[in-house]
Amino acid sequence: MDIFADTADIEEIKKLNDLGIIDGVTTNPTLIAKSGRDLREVLGEICDVVRGPVSGETVSTDAEGMIREGRWLREIDDTYMVVKVPLTAEGIKA
Repeated sequence: MDIFADTADIEEIKKLNDLGIIDGVTTNPTLIAKSGRDLREVLGEICDVVRGPVSGETVSTDAEGMIREGRWLREIDDTYMVVKVPLTAEGIKA
């Protein structure tokens, strides 16, 4: 079982990481915005602290935008960054 912290609070992430109880971090643009810091800066810092999967989420709702943002997110850290895309049932065509 893997345990992921669901936060953008870097101090909280550092404490959990130092305790050795998290395998990665899942976060989203809303959590990062609440920190008042730059998205790219926060995600880069999280990737530097946690040497495991760190999720960064796209905000576009169209495929072209998701791909563009996903590539931008992967530039932050091409080893640990995992790109999440917001899919909804309405967006899936059968």
